[in-house]
Amino acid sequence: MKSSQSSAKSTIKETFKKFFSFEESSLFLALIALVVVLSFLSPVFLSTYNIMNVLRQISLTAIAGLGTCIIILSGEIDLSVGSVQGFVGVFSVMALNYFESVFIALLVALLIGAIIGLVNGLLVTKAHVNSLIATLGTMAIIRGAVLVITGASSITARVGEFIEVGTGFIGPFPIPVVITFFLAIIFYFIMNNTSFGRYVYAIGDNEEAANLSGISVDKIKILVFVIGGVLAALSAFILASRMNSGQPNAGTGFELLVIAAVILGGVSLKGGQGSILGAIIGVMILGVLSNGLTLMGVSSFYHEIVRGSVIIIAVFMDERRKRKQAEVVLRN
Repeated sequence: MKSSQSSAKSTIKETFKKFFSFEESSLFLALIALVVVLSFLSPVFLSTYNIMNVLRQISLTAIAGLGTCIIILSGEIDLSVGSVQGFVGVFSVMALNYFESVFIALLVALLIGAIIGLVNGLLVTKAHVNSLIATLGTMAIIRGAVLVITGASSITARVGEFIEVGTGFIGPFPIPVVITFFLAIIFYFIMNNTSFGRYVYAIGDNEEAANLSGISVDKIKILVFVIGGVLAALSAFILASRMNSGQPNAGTGFELLVIAAVILGGVSLKGGQGSILGAIIGVMILGVLSNGLTLMGVSSFYHEIVRGSVIIIAVFMDERRKRKQAEVVLRN
């Protein structure tokens, strides 16, 4: 009897050790703690309707966040994500109304996202423009272009099936949530089990060493930006579907939300450290926090203050973690 009890205790201890050995364990516990607190503060928070609403809301950030996560892991950054939401949303609705096909509109959206990502990648790798400056430039160009083309007016979708992409369900789950779930699994596998994932981490950790080891740094970085552009475009397509229109002002400030979520998820701004799982948890924490503030009647203006504070705290924590690692290396 005693031996069985001791073995059970040791099993529990080993389970806890394994759990806390993961970098994402503290993030997961923070998410759980936040959910518990908000469930007490608002009785509506844990309702099925609200949970599905939260999942639907964070799916847009999560899809774009997957691309942003990979870009940051490679040691770069992309500020054009928000402008892509407006630009791709408008042109996908234009294509939808012209061809009267949701599938063709999706292809157009993804193609535009890939082209924008390709331009960003070429600016960074071939023109040797810092990614912060390059994507800041494309962000302004894309936003300005869509405002000029539309006259700052929205374009309404004229195909009834289009709205189902953003508002429909597959079983009990919203379609955007299902899409996010499968994309997260795919990219988790890619980043942890393929040479591409290893190359991205290697480049972000030490680009010069990666180049000397034979990794085609420019090709990987271009591909990373293309993937980021495609995922940002998919997020934009779903947003346009939800609104049943293309809004040229859509996604204003969205890039900051995505970057904040990814950094909060433990992805280092210097590259080479972090994970897809951590980024997803970061997205969930910000989404749950935003929803909780809304349920408690906190003005949306304060949400921006919270997001800005989260960015500063997350970067501070990242820098602190980096210094501790550097100290450990020096001691050894």
